[in-house]
Amino acid sequence: MGRLFDNPATIIILVIVVLLLFGAPKLPGLARSVGQSLRIFKAEVKQMKDDDSTSAAADEPVEGRVVNT
Repeated sequence: MGRLFDNPATIIILVIVVLLLFGAPKLPGLARSVGQSLRIFKAEVKQMKDDDSTSAAADEPVEGRVVNT
């Protein structure tokens, strides 16, 4: 039994076999949720970049005149 865990490749193969046997029905749902999370993350990062570029433009002084009403 000690020789089984001497090589890390056997541990990896054992984990893959266990995952395939017991987790196969749940793998598509897991992949779908990971993909959805990545899409949301990308959209948020893009929105943050867009907000940074518009806030930099808003910091620039604007010339104008005061109008009395």
